[in-house]
Amino acid sequence: MTQNSRPIRTAVAGFGLSGRVFHAPLIAANPAYSLDMIATSDAGRQSDASARHPGARIVDTPAEILELADGLDLLVLGTPPATHYPLAKAALEAGLDVVVDKPFAVRSAEGEELIELAAQLGRVLTVFQNRRWDGDYLTVRGLLDSGALGAVARFESRFERWSPTVAKAWKADATADDGGGVLFDLGTHLLDQAVQLFGPATVVHAELAARRPGAKSDDDVFLALRHESGVTSHLWMNMLCAQQGPRYRLLGSEGAFTKHGIDPQEPFIVAGGSPLDADYGVEDRDWAGLLGRDGHLDRLPTERGAYPDFYRILAEKISGGGAASDLPVPVDPAGPVEVLRLIEQARALAG
Repeated sequence: MTQNSRPIRTAVAGFGLSGRVFHAPLIAANPAYSLDMIATSDAGRQSDASARHPGARIVDTPAEILELADGLDLLVLGTPPATHYPLAKAALEAGLDVVVDKPFAVRSAEGEELIELAAQLGRVLTVFQNRRWDGDYLTVRGLLDSGALGAVARFESRFERWSPTVAKAWKADATADDGGGVLFDLGTHLLDQAVQLFGPATVVHAELAARRPGAKSDDDVFLALRHESGVTSHLWMNMLCAQQGPRYRLLGSEGAFTKHGIDPQEPFIVAGGSPLDADYGVEDRDWAGLLGRDGHLDRLPTERGAYPDFYRILAEKISGGGAASDLPVPVDPAGPVEVLRLIEQARALAG
């Protein structure tokens, strides 16, 4: 709850996959928030939003949310990437705390400007890098903390999908200058996870291609990163992959870890589940990763995924004094700015 014990009055801009599957369900499941407004111009999505969240006022545009900012505390942006910077800037100036979906912005300079503006205005600003709470990522992080792999030399991470057509209209038309392409989409997660696990890095090799007919931005990307810690990261993201490789592979001096499959939280919500369900975030044991060496392998069960932790930590920050408090935000936006710099490096290398 906020300091005067009322819920954090929240608006969600956008009700596509981001708003419908991630933000709105997580907010609605947390009593520290009230989901007061949802903005979407699509008639079908408006009907869906009303059915799912009958207590929320449905409006057409984010501008209508900003006109009513005096009755709100928090704006969550689940809109296309090119809108993130102008809408976040306008929301901060309207006196709101802000959650921006990834990518934080299209250019690193825009992210830096938003961080400076939030500090000047005393507002809370964070970025929804939700895959820091994937169960498999939490498993890898725990494995590294345990030292079971020894000194890790190579980290391999993939988001590969079979999606031969572009389903969303804005994605079909978006170029890299608009924040379009798989590097800005899935790549934002892979880069963020790699930097979180192994520290600052430089892109030393980049391959970017558009494979699907009519594609205006990259849909097949490979990056090699060299971390200051000495680890090499190899990252794949591909929307036209008929046979997918391991989600993770880590090679260390004492052993290795290989993990297939994808975190179940998103498909669970898509299928109609709730973050409040007992089996939310629990992965089937058949997808457990393999730890050890060939001939000496053990199955390592995956930790439970925890996307609700993002909004739990954010509520503690806002309710505990907001930007003036020493409590952390769930994601320091400086990290996503570093991800944008790596994307800029990759694009420069790939030409």
